[in-house]
Amino acid sequence: MTPALGIDVFAADEQSSHPVDTFRWVRLAEEVLEAEGVRGDAELSLLFVDEGAMADLNSRFLGKEGPTDVLAFPIDEEPAEGGRSPDSGGTGPGYVAAEPSDAPVLVGDVVICPAVALRNAPDHAGTYEDELALLLVHGILHLTGMDHVDDDEATAMEQREQELLDRFHRRRGDRGGEPVRAPEA
Repeated sequence: MTPALGIDVFAADEQSSHPVDTFRWVRLAEEVLEAEGVRGDAELSLLFVDEGAMADLNSRFLGKEGPTDVLAFPIDEEPAEGGRSPDSGGTGPGYVAAEPSDAPVLVGDVVICPAVALRNAPDHAGTYEDELALLLVHGILHLTGMDHVDDDEATAMEQREQELLDRFHRRRGDRGGEPVRAPEA
């Protein structure tokens, strides 16, 4: 019997400062990946890290000081010097899933810093939970090829974030229909 194909999201909470319901965010990630056309046997890693770990990643891969809220590391790109490069797109439009006999498609990693999310939430998405949802969706959209380098791309990405949040996060009664801003990159 052939195993069922599907999207597998692996989550790890590697920080202890702020509560994270990993099961909730795994479900949201699976729904967003499916809505973005990821099909077949695919894997995504979702990591929640402390500010020190995020500052290290931000410095190592983006050359920026201090922790940021979210980083996305596509797997299918050529590695940057010293490792994978974050936030630079991934599978993109025309994504084709692996054939059943192929190895799983490794979509990438989304790394979120709950401490930064909590700090940014009041002026950004509103609540801590809304901020985590926005960051997760934002990271996944980077992995599926969206970016916000220019104004048109930023507008398209923000619109898609809102559509996905309305469909999969806000529909659960977590929040009213208020728009939330995209994370700073």
